[in-house]
Amino acid sequence: MRLSHGFVRGEALSCIYHGWSYAQAGNCLRIPAHPGLTPPETIRVATQHVEEVGGVIWVAVGEPPDRPPQFDNLVPLRSLTANAGIAAMETAAGAKTGTDSLLRTSQKNSADLTLLLVAQEQDQTLIHVLLDRDTTPSQRVSASRAAETLRRAAEELQAKGTA
Repeated sequence: MRLSHGFVRGEALSCIYHGWSYAQAGNCLRIPAHPGLTPPETIRVATQHVEEVGGVIWVAVGEPPDRPPQFDNLVPLRSLTANAGIAAMETAAGAKTGTDSLLRTSQKNSADLTLLLVAQEQDQTLIHVLLDRDTTPSQRVSASRAAETLRRAAEELQAKGTA
């Protein structure tokens, strides 16, 4: 059973199936079927560095090269997955991704969009929509719709092979 299906109890992550509990360092703390046993150090799970910065949770697989970037005055709105590569996203948006991995674009009837694009396997892109801190609720709804429209346009370009 994947630990992602587990639950947090206190400072430990517990397997929902067997109930084994793991500490933040990855070592097993408790095996309910053997309450008197101190689990050996060899029973452990891999851990990753996780950090929350500006409302975005960053997970570094392995050693993080740097601290996560600061997005001054930007707040996360939502995240979605596109079945399209970053090149298709850029073509659909009519803009290029900067060195900070942010794509900035203006969409009709919407607040300006700032998209943090993260390439995934097989021409998929994670899209994290960021907005200025002072956007209104109606601008947030419009930005969410604009991000969906942009995702669909990029997927169409990817499917046609024109990106």
